[in-house]
Amino acid sequence: MSKCNVIAISNQKGGVGKSTTAVNLGVALAMQGKKVLLVDADPQGDLTCCLGWTDSDSLDVSLATMLEKSIEDKPFEPTEGILSHSEGVDLMPANIELSGTEMLLVTTMSRDRVMKEWVDKVKGAYDYVLIDCMPSLGMITINALTAADQVIIPVQSHYLPAKGMTQLVKTINKVKRQLNPKLRIAGILLTLVDNRTNIAKTMSAEIRETYGKSIPIFNTEIPLGVSAAETSMLGKSLFAYDRSSKVAQAYASLAKEVEDNAKARTKTKSAISR
Repeated sequence: MSKCNVIAISNQKGGVGKSTTAVNLGVALAMQGKKVLLVDADPQGDLTCCLGWTDSDSLDVSLATMLEKSIEDKPFEPTEGILSHSEGVDLMPANIELSGTEMLLVTTMSRDRVMKEWVDKVKGAYDYVLIDCMPSLGMITINALTAADQVIIPVQSHYLPAKGMTQLVKTINKVKRQLNPKLRIAGILLTLVDNRTNIAKTMSAEIRETYGKSIPIFNTEIPLGVSAAETSMLGKSLFAYDRSSKVAQAYASLAKEVEDNAKARTKTKSAISR
């Protein structure tokens, strides 16, 4: 049985730091010696671009290619289409073709499980698979949640982004009931936190008060930082750009939380099995 942790990074609200989180959490885990696959599940290809493949539409193989092979029941090698990045993480890229794949899924048998079929074939080589979801709750996102063991929900500490989280939690719970009983929320991740403002402090406290009783919330908060935007244009992580920055240090702290949580779950499962 694979010990890989499959984590979807999801929020239907755009601009909350999903791709930035995928890149930097992935690299931080790789720095801990973990084998990490990043999956770009957004037709906009932001994650792919963040890792340096800026002309994603010219790639011969992308996530759309592999999902369509699964739909058509065509054989493929687990490593097919996977790109290697210099910072020790692998990537399954995405491009605009994924929009067409989402439409194709509507008429596909077992349409919710297509991505899971692909992930199950590739995850054996990895400790973590991080899926960067698109800012919607469409078929591709439902597929990602069905394939995942856990969900990280990045939330900007402002009123409107936090308000929209309720629908996502409902969708996650519905997927858990109907499609993926093992799915759980790993935690809400507060991002783009500007501690210089009272509203950010107030919203951080309010989110912890409102949701913390029923949903885990990471202790780590990701601060607002110019370096995060700059690295996305350079094809590298914050660690390669400025390892000493507060944002990089926050992602290193997040990776430790994620890894500690994974170890705790493994111990719990071992105890139950005995």
